[in-house]
Amino acid sequence: MNKLIEDLWLNMQDYYTDLVLVLPKIFLASIVFAFLYFLANRSRNFVNTRLTKRMDDPLLATFLSRVVKIALVLIAGLIALQILGLAGMATGLITGASVSAIVIGFAFKDIGENFLAGIMLAFNRPFRVGDTVELNGHKGTVVALSLRNSRIKTFDGKDIFIPNANVVKNPVVNYTMDGFLRNDFTVGIDYGSNVNKAVEIILKTMEKIPGVLQVDKKPNAFVSNLGASSLEITVQYWLDTFDKGVSGTAVKTQAIDEVLTNLDKAGYYMPGDIIELKNYNEQALKSADNKDAHSSKIA
Repeated sequence: MNKLIEDLWLNMQDYYTDLVLVLPKIFLASIVFAFLYFLANRSRNFVNTRLTKRMDDPLLATFLSRVVKIALVLIAGLIALQILGLAGMATGLITGASVSAIVIGFAFKDIGENFLAGIMLAFNRPFRVGDTVELNGHKGTVVALSLRNSRIKTFDGKDIFIPNANVVKNPVVNYTMDGFLRNDFTVGIDYGSNVNKAVEIILKTMEKIPGVLQVDKKPNAFVSNLGASSLEITVQYWLDTFDKGVSGTAVKTQAIDEVLTNLDKAGYYMPGDIIELKNYNEQALKSADNKDAHSSKIA
């Protein structure tokens, strides 16, 4: 029993001696790691701020700043292990991490696919925050970008999260990337009306609508269809999507209202759809309450 106690005491003394020898290394390694970790955070913020000022894509700036931080943290960890005399452990960790990454990649294929797709989109972004897009049949405004999915808000208030892999694989329709968006509406005038004069009135009216571009992309009006009861004139105009003070719905409402008002003042008749009723076999027409209505014969 005494022999066991003596052996334990000797081992404890050896551990104490080893601890005393390694404590300065642990202290130094902790200070170095903490300093480098602090430096990594400051570097990330610095890189993110500088890149955000120079880029119009916040995702790419955020992604690059995170890469800088992760790289500095890994370097800090390797330096700390080197100070502790565990260089072999550092090599083993790197090797093990590589193998684990392969195994995890196969196990979580979809997550890895979306992550890689997010990296691709970070460097080749087909849309930005605030753009009006159509992704996978969903139309809305881009409100958030991440390395896993793209979030859009539809015009009826729904938030849709679309995996980045689907964005990469499918066509992306961006309505506002270049800052120009074309809208249109149609008005009908009576057959026999002076079409050229109507187009002139419409274009003069569109020149006075706030928010409608007048320089590079001017409004246009033309006969687009011969309807059953009217000549249909399509009015096309452009908006500057970078101007946040312009509401597309408000501009369209005002444009339609003023065009109809001015055409009416000019004496243009704008008929509605005509429904033709034909009474075959000269049978009496009956109302909804099953009572006989007056018979009529319409050729």
